[in-house]
Amino acid sequence: MTRDESLPLDRKLRQEILFARERVYHFAQATPLQLLSLPGSDLEIWVKREDLSPIKAYKWRGAANRMATLTELEAARGVVTASAGNHAQGVALAAKKLGIRARIYMPCSTPKVKQNAVLQHGGEYVSIHLVGDSYDEAVKAARSDEQSTKAMYIHAYDDLQVMAGQGTLADEIVLSGNGPFDAAYLQIGGGGMAAGVSTWLKTYWPGIEIIGVEGIGQASMKAAIEAGRRIQLPQVDLFCDGTAVKQAGELPFEICKSSLDRMTTVTNAQVTSAIRTLWEGLRCISEPSGAMGLAAALAEKDRLAGKKILVVLCGANVDFLQIGRIAQSEGSATRLNRTLRVRIPETPGAMLNLLNDSFSGIDVTDFQYGKTDTENAWPCFTLSADSAEALAAIPEKLNNGGYQWEDVTGATDIDFRAIPLRGDLLTHPAFLRLDFYERPGALHDFLAKRISGNANLTYFNYRQSGERIGRALIGLDFPSTFERDAFLMAMPPQGEGYRLCEPLDKETSARLASSGKI
Repeated sequence: MTRDESLPLDRKLRQEILFARERVYHFAQATPLQLLSLPGSDLEIWVKREDLSPIKAYKWRGAANRMATLTELEAARGVVTASAGNHAQGVALAAKKLGIRARIYMPCSTPKVKQNAVLQHGGEYVSIHLVGDSYDEAVKAARSDEQSTKAMYIHAYDDLQVMAGQGTLADEIVLSGNGPFDAAYLQIGGGGMAAGVSTWLKTYWPGIEIIGVEGIGQASMKAAIEAGRRIQLPQVDLFCDGTAVKQAGELPFEICKSSLDRMTTVTNAQVTSAIRTLWEGLRCISEPSGAMGLAAALAEKDRLAGKKILVVLCGANVDFLQIGRIAQSEGSATRLNRTLRVRIPETPGAMLNLLNDSFSGIDVTDFQYGKTDTENAWPCFTLSADSAEALAAIPEKLNNGGYQWEDVTGATDIDFRAIPLRGDLLTHPAFLRLDFYERPGALHDFLAKRISGNANLTYFNYRQSGERIGRALIGLDFPSTFERDAFLMAMPPQGEGYRLCEPLDKETSARLASSGKI
């Protein structure tokens, strides 16, 4: 096949995808297309598993295809690139395979898992240079290197051969025999993958609806299409770090403005929910950017009923520590949540009365409280239920009980667990480390059967952990050391809904009581 340079851009891209077929499979093999199980839904979603590639992302395709086209002289000069992580791994994979030296510039915030993977794939052929806090700063440094060393710059998305390499994943979808699809949701950073994939899908299935998906704080392609020209965003949200690009690529923009039927945006919470859906349906862990297409499809599931949908899980290079943060972030829960701060009298038994009066049958997933006043307490409860109606009924119960309350869902002090405690209001405190069994009523049973007499609840820091237990740090205060010591001696190591990890020693309890915040 010979290259026709007179073709318009979209036809050139189709031609280059055919050429890419001859190159990319020297570096890696095709990835599977799998049906995602969604219990109780008639929505048929197929997931292209690019997380199962050698670099756990689709970026190897474009990098390998581009580097395979280098002349002998260009290869001898070496290559330089900038990447948030996945493109860097693709360059590293190709560099080692082709014996080409590569210098890779990455933001300082690039997850360690991606840095380590670059070194693993590239070995002695690659070097990493961490520069700045954003992808754009890394690009600036890499371009400066290109100018001074005459190395070949391998762009992450704004390159015809790179876009064509990404388009081979769409070729595999077409050849899978599982199509045609009614719609495809394609995530966009710079736009290279969306350009290549949408072009190829439209070639074989002209009736398919292609939806470009961006994070709500990263929507550079959406801004460009609406303005009719590329827009430079002042800043981008970094939660979906693989798509955190301030300006869409020039070539991808020229393709996407005609190949995409529409654009949509997703929130970080929707992405988190999609990550959980992928885990529950396919037992795979996606990086945030990798789940954006699914997040958009799930957000529009009502209009997609009965249709066959395609999404691309474009990467799984997520830092292990980030997995924990994602699991506990907004959007990860399968049930509905609401956080309320309620005023109760600072008297023994008041907390139990609140649970009995207003929260009966409601799951308390987070409980934050510290004593700051001698007359009133303001405990904060995150309540969980299967229906919006159950949560909506709580305010009326609180009002009927004469409680003053406020909704603090998403409040900064709640998210960061800034729990105040006035140590000068405590006389003889004791702090306990407890585990609560994750079952309805465990907290109620503990308060009802264990916190009695002169024991005054002064501190409570509890949240569900996703395990079969929820961990809590509890502070109690007593009128005398005798009553405190008697309580601790009489408390069973486990009981109704709880197990005692340990009572903290007197020195630790005193330190916690005087710290002001725990």
